[in-house]
Amino acid sequence: MIGNFPARARQIHLDFHTSPLIPEVGARFDAEVFADLMAKAKVDSVTLFAKCHHGHLYFNTDHPARHPTLGEGLLERQIEALRRRDIRCPIYISAPVDEFAANTHPEWRAVNPDGSLVGRQPFSADAFAWQILDMSSPYLDYLEAQTDEIVRKFAPVDGIFFDMCWDQPSVSPWALAGMKKDGLDPTSEADRSLYANRVTIRYLERLSAVVAKHQKDVPIWFNSRPIADASKERKFLRHLEIEALPTGQWGYAYFPVWVRYGKTLGLPTIAMTGRFHKSWSDFGGLRTPASLQYDCALALAHGTGCSVGDQLHPSGGVNQGVYEVIGQVYRHVEKCEPWCREVEPVKELAILFVRPISENGADRCFDGIVKVLSQLRYQVVFIDPEADWESYPVIIVPEPFSVSEEMEARLQQYLAAGGKILRESVPGGASPYTAVYLRFEASARGALPDTEHVFYERGTRFVPQKDDQVLAWIVEPYFERSWDNFCAHAQTPNSLENSPYAAAVIRGNEALFALPVFRGYAEHGNIPCRQLVQAGLQKLLPDPIIRLMGPAYVEVTVGTRPGETILHFLSYVPQKRTPHLEGIEDAVAARNLSADIRVSGKVTSVKRIVDSAELSFEQEGNRLKFTLDWLEGHEIVVISC
Repeated sequence: MIGNFPARARQIHLDFHTSPLIPEVGARFDAEVFADLMAKAKVDSVTLFAKCHHGHLYFNTDHPARHPTLGEGLLERQIEALRRRDIRCPIYISAPVDEFAANTHPEWRAVNPDGSLVGRQPFSADAFAWQILDMSSPYLDYLEAQTDEIVRKFAPVDGIFFDMCWDQPSVSPWALAGMKKDGLDPTSEADRSLYANRVTIRYLERLSAVVAKHQKDVPIWFNSRPIADASKERKFLRHLEIEALPTGQWGYAYFPVWVRYGKTLGLPTIAMTGRFHKSWSDFGGLRTPASLQYDCALALAHGTGCSVGDQLHPSGGVNQGVYEVIGQVYRHVEKCEPWCREVEPVKELAILFVRPISENGADRCFDGIVKVLSQLRYQVVFIDPEADWESYPVIIVPEPFSVSEEMEARLQQYLAAGGKILRESVPGGASPYTAVYLRFEASARGALPDTEHVFYERGTRFVPQKDDQVLAWIVEPYFERSWDNFCAHAQTPNSLENSPYAAAVIRGNEALFALPVFRGYAEHGNIPCRQLVQAGLQKLLPDPIIRLMGPAYVEVTVGTRPGETILHFLSYVPQKRTPHLEGIEDAVAARNLSADIRVSGKVTSVKRIVDSAELSFEQEGNRLKFTLDWLEGHEIVVISC
C-alpha cells in the first residue's frame, strides 16, 4: 500500500453501552432496515459491539454477562445483514472497563496508592466515570475467555477493537506481587507507571495471541493507547485509529497534531470523529453537516479514512435523521476517495517530536506549530527523532526537545549535507522579564506595522554573532512588574532603545530563536509570533512547495502520485459559541485564491474535482499558478503532468 489510506474509508463506530436497567434491549431492531440505512448512507464498515463498558454481551451466549434484557442475539443479526451488503463488521470489546465484572468481583478493581479504588467512586453519577479493572488480576483470564468465545463464534472476523487500553497504575495485591517480582519499588510513582506499561504490553500480547489462535492477520486496534507509542508498539498494529471528537474533550487542535505524526508511520489510518453535539453517548446531540464534513475533509486531506461515532438506541431502532446527515457527508467522501488513494504526502518540514510534556506548558508548542505552519501553508509532519528525517529540506527542533550529543552530531551532519534547521528557544541566559517586545528589521516585518510588538512569554537573552542576520531585536521593559513596581494595568511598557539581544537570527543554514514562538502563538494567538517564524522560513526555504494568497483560515495540503499533484483546500472556521465548546455551523466562503505551486513536469491540466471544472493556469519553469475564484468548504484540485 502507498500512503495511509485504508481499504474502507466510510466507517461508523456504533457505540452500544447499555445499562442493565434498560428494558427490552434490541426489541425494535430490524436487520434489513438497519443494513439498508447504512448502505444508503454510503457506510462501508461498522464497528459493532460484542461487549460494552457495562460489561454486558450482545450475542447469544451462556456467559452470565449476557445483557439481562437482551432478547434474540443482536450482534449475529447485525453482522449477517451488513455482510450481505458488503459492509465490513469489526467487533468491539471493552477491556479494563467492565461494570459487571467489577460488581461481581470487586477484588479485581485497580487500587490507588491511598487505598481508594480507581475510577467511579461510591454515589458518583459523573459522566465517563466507570469502575476500572486491574489487568494484572484474574480479570485478564476472564477477558481472555470472553475474547476467545467472540472470535471463535464470529470467525472470520473483519477486525477487533479493544477499548480503554491505557496504562493503569495499581497497588492491588496482584500488582504489588508483580512489581516485587519485576524488582520494582511499589512506593515509587515512576516504578508504578513502568509496571503499568509492562502489564499493558503483556495483555496486548496475550489478547493478540487469543485472536490469532482462531484467525491470522486480524486487524486489531487497542484504543486509548498513546499515538506517540505507536512506533514502539508496531508489532501489534496493522492500522491506526485516531479518536478525536473535536466537540468532545479533544478539541480542534488534537487531530491536526496527531495525524501529522501518524502519517509518518506508513500504516492505514482512520480518523474517528463523532456525530454528537458534544461527546460520546450524547443522545439527541447531532452536529451540522458542515461540521462533520470538515472533520472528514480534514481526514481525507491527510490521507486517512473516516469514522463517525454514533450510538445505537438501546431498543435497536435506528435514527433516520442521523444517517441523513452522515449520508450527506459520506456521499462527499465517496466522491473524493479516488483522489485520496495511493497518495504520498510531500516532504517539506519535519518537526522532531517528543511525547508531550506538561512542564511549563511546553507541550502547547505542538498546537502552535500546527496553527502557525498551516496558516503559512507549509507541509508539516511530526517525526520520531530516531526515524529517517534527513530527506526533509527543513527540520524544526521545538522547545521541549532536548538535544543530546549524539543528536547534535546528527544535526551537524544534516547541515553539512545542505539541510536547514529552525531551532526554538536556543540556549542562553534566562530573561528576567516575563514579557518583552520585538522590534522587527524591515526585511522581516512583512505586513506588520513598524512598531514594538509585545511577546507574552519568557525567553532567553541571546547575543547575536558578528555575521548573524538579525530578524528582530528584543526591546526590554523598564522593569519587571511586581507588587511594588508596576505601571498601568498589565506588562511594563518598553524602554526606548533596543537591547543587545536578538529575538531571532539567521546563521548559515539555521534560524535560531530565543523565544518560545510556537507556544506563544498557541497561548496568545499573537500574529508577530507567526511573522517571526515566516521571516525565518522565508530565508531557509525561499522556494516553498506552495504559496497561497487568501484568508489565513483556508487550509491546504499537498500530496503526489505518479503524474499527479493533488491539493485539498478546506475553508471552515470553528467558532467558540459557549465557554467550553467550539463548533462549525456552516462552511465559509473564500474568493479569488491565488495558488503558486512547485511542480516536477510539464502540466497538461488543472481540474477541480468536487465542482467538476477545468481551471486555466500558467506555468513558468517549475512553478505553476492558478486561481480558485470561489471556495466554500472542501475542494480537491488535481494537477496532471
